[in-house]
Amino acid sequence: MNENLFASFITPTMMGLPIVILIIMFPTMLFPSTNRLINNRLIAIQQWLIHMTSKQMMTIHNHKGQTWTLMLMSLILFIGSTNLLGLLPHSFTPTTQLSMNLGMAIPLWAGTVILGFRHKTKASLAHFLPQGTPLPLIPMLVIIETISLFIQPMALAVRLTANITAGHLLIHLIGGATLALLSISTATAFITFIILVLLTILEFAVALIQAYVFTLLVSLYLHDNT
Repeated sequence: MNENLFASFITPTMMGLPIVILIIMFPTMLFPSTNRLINNRLIAIQQWLIHMTSKQMMTIHNHKGQTWTLMLMSLILFIGSTNLLGLLPHSFTPTTQLSMNLGMAIPLWAGTVILGFRHKTKASLAHFLPQGTPLPLIPMLVIIETISLFIQPMALAVRLTANITAGHLLIHLIGGATLALLSISTATAFITFIILVLLTILEFAVALIQAYVFTLLVSLYLHDNT
């Protein structure tokens, strides 16, 4: 069987049309809507997790930064649920596409930078030139700081893409090795199957951790500019 190793990362289509928009919208349908009169354990756990995460992430922000709470909580829920659903068999993970991750990272990063230049103009410009810099090094440091500023959204997107893609490839490779070894050595196949199970558990943790890291870095960029 000559299966392409990257076949699971190709955007699925239906009747010749990409259905990635429906896939992106699907995780939001899984979260139960809050009702003030009717509540259950699932909604209570959901509200507790959101409250704990927002409290831990937004305590460092001032009032202007805390206005981003709803956006950041929506972001971490979306990325986390998308990563987890992508671990299901025969599914598609939108966060393995660099274009989608850049589509999330660039607007959020640009929003924080514009906010900083609007409300903290002097402090934002001061980041380009550290205090006490020798005069001959000023042009070089300004160029380096400018490049590092524009690399931030690329680092956000590439980090998320690389971690999710690497995990999926490892699961694919070890799963294929387990099937190939099943007809050769049952004991070796059993060992690789245990490794596959442990790797799958690790990937569940990575899916949530990467959602948290992505949102936390956006939160830190926001903190630096408010």
